[in-house]
Amino acid sequence: MRYEELAQLSPSEFKRLCGVTFATFHLMLSVGKDAVRQRPKVGGPCQLSWADQLLLTLPYWREYRTYFHMAQDWGIHENSA
Repeated sequence: MRYEELAQLSPSEFKRLCGVTFATFHLMLSVGKDAVRQRPKVGGPCQLSWADQLLLTLPYWREYRTYFHMAQDWGIHENSA
């Protein structure tokens, strides 16, 4: 699910799915955006928005899913995950 779809969930459903509250997610998002701006750009453009990249990372940390499975869920190549 992309961020636009998850933003429609209730706060309790969002936490059940992602493992963090909306407030924590938005704090992680702002800190991550600042960190990304400070590093040099390498590689091609990313297929996912920064919010979607964070949403891809949280279940990985929570469930230790393989890149193959996450790529299938998100409709992206395994290397992009």
